[in-house]
Amino acid sequence: MIDLHTHSSVSDGTDEPRQVVEAAAAAGLTVVALTDHDTTAGWDQAAQAVAEHGVALVRGTEVSTRVRTPDGASISVHLLSYLHDPTNPALADELERTRASRRTRARAMTDLLARDFPITWDDVVAQTGDGTTVGRPHLADALVALGVVATREEAFATVLHPGAPYYVPHYAPDAEVAVRAVRAAGGVPVMAHPGAGARGRVVADETIAELADAGLAGLEVDHRDHDAATRAHLRDLASALGLFVTGSSDYHGTGKLNRIGENTTAPEVLETIEGEGALPVVRP
Repeated sequence: MIDLHTHSSVSDGTDEPRQVVEAAAAAGLTVVALTDHDTTAGWDQAAQAVAEHGVALVRGTEVSTRVRTPDGASISVHLLSYLHDPTNPALADELERTRASRRTRARAMTDLLARDFPITWDDVVAQTGDGTTVGRPHLADALVALGVVATREEAFATVLHPGAPYYVPHYAPDAEVAVRAVRAAGGVPVMAHPGAGARGRVVADETIAELADAGLAGLEVDHRDHDAATRAHLRDLASALGLFVTGSSDYHGTGKLNRIGENTTAPEVLETIEGEGALPVVRP
C-alpha cells in the first residue's frame, strides 16, 4: 500500500507532516510520500514520525511549472519530484523563487478581494504556519472563516477561479526546465494528475512526449480527478513513451475530500523511483 502524493500544513494541507505519516498508518499504508508545494520544509518532521508509526517515507516536492502553448496560453503543470537532493542550488533557487512569487501573488489577490469583501492580509496569514508555502487555499480558508463562502471548493469555483477579476498568476519555471533541474538534483520527476481537465486546460500528448525526452520518468494515472477513459488513455501513453505509472491520493487532510490511500502505486514502481533517486526511502 503505497501513496505517493500527499500534502501537509507546510503547504496547503491541514495535517502537520507527522500527522500525515500517522494518517497513512491509520489507513493501512506501508509507504507514503510527502510532496508539499515547492518546499521540503516538512521532510524532517515527517521522517521523525516514521519509526513511531511504522510507515516508510518518500521525500518529495510538488513543483509548480508552466507550459507555453503555440497559441500563447500558459498551462499549469504540477511536477512531483521524488528523492532529490534538497541542497542542489539550481532546483532550490527555482523553488524559492516560486514560493516568493506565491506569497506576493497571495498578497495582491488579497488586496483585490478586499475591495469587495471584508478580508485583510492578517486574515490570510492566520491560516498559515511558520514557513508555509502560501497559496490560494489559504485565501479560501480565510474567506470561509469570514463567512464569505462556505467551503474551499466554493471559493475556488468563484472568487479564486482563474477567470475571476481577483485572480493573479504567480511565477513558475518552464516544465521542461523543471524536469531537467529535478534530474540534475538526483530527483525522479512524475507529472501529477496530467488529465485533470476540471482543474483547467491540460497539456497535449505531444508536450508530455517532449517532457519524456527531457527526463520525465512517469505519469500519475490513478487519481480521483481522472475518469476511467482518461486513465486508460494515460496508461497507453505512458507505455508508448516508456514511462511508469503511479497512483496517489493527493491527500490534503480536511482541505479536500481526497482520502489518503484511495489510489496506490505498485511496489515495483517504488523500486524504480528509489533506484533512480539521490536519497533513500526513510524506513522504520
